Amino acid sequence: MMYTKMSSQWLLWTFAAFLLALTVDAQLSTTFYSSSCRNLTARVDEIIRGHIRRDRTLAPSLLRLHFHDCFVRGCDASVLLNSPRGAQGEKDAIGNKDSLRGFEIIDDVKTKIETMCPGVVSCADLLALSARDSMRAFGNITWSVPLGRRDGTVTSASEANNDLPPPFGTFSSLSAIFRRKGLTVKDMVILSGAHTVGTARCASMQTRLYSFSSANPTDPTLDPTFASRLKRQCPQGDNTTLIRNDQTKPTDTWDFNYYSNVLRSKGLFGSDDAMKRNPAARKIVLSQNKPGSPFSAEFAKAMEKMGRIGVLTSRQGQIRRTCTRTN
Repeated sequence: MMYTKMSSQWLLWTFAAFLLALTVDAQLSTTFYSSSCRNLTARVDEIIRGHIRRDRTLAPSLLRLHFHDCFVRGCDASVLLNSPRGAQGEKDAIGNKDSLRGFEIIDDVKTKIETMCPGVVSCADLLALSARDSMRAFGNITWSVPLGRRDGTVTSASEANNDLPPPFGTFSSLSAIFRRKGLTVKDMVILSGAHTVGTARCASMQTRLYSFSSANPTDPTLDPTFASRLKRQCPQGDNTTLIRNDQTKPTDTWDFNYYSNVLRSKGLFGSDDAMKRNPAARKIVLSQNKPGSPFSAEFAKAMEKMGRIGVLTSRQGQIRRTCTRTN
């Protein structure tokens, strides 16, 4: 009887989630601004390409900014809001403070689009487009970005601390976080592949390198030679130095090498290593780590799905005139 009741509740939850997804799908469209802001996507792409030509390291940063936005209150540009007076916003969260970058790029995009189409295009849509366009300029990876998101009006450090996947997360804790966002284990493993590019601060590795446990100061799951290399780049107590996520190649390139690193215990974070600690997840890792890898195509599908998390549409939220503050 209890099993039947729980099964019924699960089916009701699944059906409700399905209906919500259908509603979002109906309200987001790649042609949303076709009449209200013609040439929007071409103009955003032009602006972003100019920034990436000057500093290609911004592309992984903009991708990460979009990810961190969507995981807290949905893809509503709440991560762009300055912290309210006397309170802490998402910019102050543990995983964001002194870590996220690219805010000024979105501000620049917003300013230029506002001169073209004042009060029409949301910061949430501009962030989603900028993340996609920056990675297309960086590594020829692209995905569809349906538009029509509206901007949130709340930003909370405590919510970000609760909702963002931590670099030390176990498979169980990470998969629970992704599941709450409507994402599967496969989505989690594929989106984690973004760690094939970008940088990380030494602060995020101090525990893994120097105080993992009383018995093992260094995480024993790390390849010993790789751990020594990381220690040379990130001395104990160094919380500011930036190092590349993928330490096994001379330049930052978009590829499936992340999965090779995971299998060889050469991922920077404990959360990377977690991707091989579950049989189903490990199978996905293996499927991506091969010649002719489907990684880019799978990543594109996962990004489009992530870009629909908790979006505000219709009369919800607002269209901010400035991305850093509410109207």
